[in-house]
Amino acid sequence: QVQLVESGGGLVQPGGSLRLSCAASGSIFRGNAMDWHRQAPGKQRELVARISSAGVTNYAGSVEGRFTISRDNAKATVYLQMNSLKYEDTAVYYCHTIKNYMNYWGQGTQVTVSS
Repeated sequence: QVQLVESGGGLVQPGGSLRLSCAASGSIFRGNAMDWHRQAPGKQRELVARISSAGVTNYAGSVEGRFTISRDNAKATVYLQMNSLKYEDTAVYYCHTIKNYMNYWGQGTQVTVSS
């Protein structure tokens, strides 16, 4: 069953912006921290940003000041606003959460930064 669905990826020039969305089922979203991860070709998947159920945020140093994670609890949706994009931001971006020792992943959305 599909419980996390990402959207909003695409092709963007360096310095541009994209906004990713992740729609979750209510049972998965409610009371959970939500994460964005990314995986570039030839690299390990890395945590990009996290937002707690209370709205406290954390970012990887490489995106701090450029990316903003937010959540809309009424819509059970988490967002990742990406500004000042760089070539090294090119990756597949995944929405993720964990609940009751179970990991839930979205299918991923491709972000390509290219001039």
